[in-house]
Amino acid sequence: MTQYSDAVKTAQAYYNSDDAENFYSRLWGGEDIHIGLYQSESEPVIEASNRTVARMCEKLGDDLKGARVLDIGGGYGGSARFMAEHYGAEVVSLNLSEVQNERGRRQNADRGLDKLVTIVDGDFENVPYDAGTFDIVWSQDAMLHSGDRIRVLEEVARVLKPGGIFIFTDPMQHDDCPPDVLQPVLDRIQLETMGSPGFYQRELEKRGFRLREFEDHTHQVPRHYGGIRETLESREEELRDSAISNDYITNMKNGLQHWVDAGNAGHLSWGIMIFDKQ
Repeated sequence: MTQYSDAVKTAQAYYNSDDAENFYSRLWGGEDIHIGLYQSESEPVIEASNRTVARMCEKLGDDLKGARVLDIGGGYGGSARFMAEHYGAEVVSLNLSEVQNERGRRQNADRGLDKLVTIVDGDFENVPYDAGTFDIVWSQDAMLHSGDRIRVLEEVARVLKPGGIFIFTDPMQHDDCPPDVLQPVLDRIQLETMGSPGFYQRELEKRGFRLREFEDHTHQVPRHYGGIRETLESREEELRDSAISNDYITNMKNGLQHWVDAGNAGHLSWGIMIFDKQ
């Protein structure tokens, strides 16, 4: 039986909690929980999050059609279903939350996608597939939850075929971020470090990858987290009535504000990174 790292166990317990499940499923509709690409200040998070998925797929283009894809940290499986529906991809969504996975499997069945989308309980530090299994590895805003991101990248390199593609987003610290300024954010996600664009490029190049593109959307970070905070405040009474604890709501509002402050201060980085395995 796989032994999860402490960081993975922390994330698993969080996303399996009733508070987190009720919060994310209600605010995002139980489809995904990713950062969005917003086109206006008032745009709902669900629409913006869906646009991120669509944009990432556009970047892959024909490479995605009929491809075998691994989504690491796949959440509710919304991205996997989009790839299957629109590109005919065969997708494995690997995710640590059994609660999210059960919801995702029900959605797969309801939409007739359970032959193309497989949701697997597990974590990205120990991917349960053989070397060279996948054409594409995909990840959205998940790797920050690992306490051993180098291990994650090694697993990505292992399961990708030669010539395969790694596409991901991840909330990161800016390459020039001063020491200690992100401590409130790190305390919120119960981690000691965050990745950075330079970190991912260096470590992936060591493992035989070449950076194809970093499409920078850092400006979306404070917009995203600020928008969620505003939505939470506007729907606070409703959410409290849906079995989300007062402590969770209070901590969430404080945590979201830390992300907004760090983003506005220029300490964070986010966008779509694409690497080709040589």
